[in-house]
Amino acid sequence: MASVLITGASRGIGLATALILARNGHKVCATMRDPGRSPQLRETAEKERLPITISTMDVDSDASVRETIASIQKSQGPLDVLVNNAGVEGSGPVEELPLPEFRRIMETNYFGALRCIQGVLPEMRNRRSGCIINITSVAGRVSSAPMSAYAASKFALEALSEGLAQEAKMFNVRVAIVQPGVIDTEMARGLSGRTESASSPYPQTDRLAALFAASLQKPTPPTVVGEKIREIIESGTWKLRHPVGPDAEGYLQWRASMTDEQWVDWNAADDDTWYESTQRTFGVDVRAQAARKRQA
Repeated sequence: MASVLITGASRGIGLATALILARNGHKVCATMRDPGRSPQLRETAEKERLPITISTMDVDSDASVRETIASIQKSQGPLDVLVNNAGVEGSGPVEELPLPEFRRIMETNYFGALRCIQGVLPEMRNRRSGCIINITSVAGRVSSAPMSAYAASKFALEALSEGLAQEAKMFNVRVAIVQPGVIDTEMARGLSGRTESASSPYPQTDRLAALFAASLQKPTPPTVVGEKIREIIESGTWKLRHPVGPDAEGYLQWRASMTDEQWVDWNAADDDTWYESTQRTFGVDVRAQAARKRQA
């Protein structure tokens, strides 16, 4: 069984993954910025007597990552797996989203993962054994307005992971990218409730929120991602990219079937054209979702 460090384990995918791995015999080091804000993992671990230890770690901080990983390695021994799950969302038109928001998103989603990779890789390389799993998104391959800032951070993590895989394989260290679609998390629920500013000339915020709301009518639980992570760890696979969730693979294939110009045109269309096209493509009345959201 593996010793696994998971970042962002306070809720959502991170929490579900920690429980799935521990229930299957893996030793889990669950990290989060503030364990006091999310007692569920600790309570469940104590109730079920699961092999989970919880540590405070802020992936935005060089010192926090360095000190926490060193402490875990000293007390728990070598880490076999790193799951870079910690992430933040952010949406808004490029023109309107403040520059500090771009930096905040990149700091956690990209540099946070990089800090953790640099923290565990030397020991994995020396042992010639290990696995690094980076959670990106279908947004790591497809950029949709108004989530350009989020997609940029995930595109960056995809590029880092692809290059890292080439370096790490020389030392028998596996790298995997997990690309969830729309998963029923607090982040996705938050996006589904977004509304654009009345003064904004850009319609994409309301449209994306309606698309998320429609997807969440048949929610996909975070456990689906957790099971994929367990499969990667236990199978020993060297496959790099792993779309996960009922919509992920199809969505990526649909985007790949278009030219770049067709993709831009689809997202730049007027509301009537976009809603009609979306209903034809996905069989979901996204316009009705948007109307219900406005009335709520």
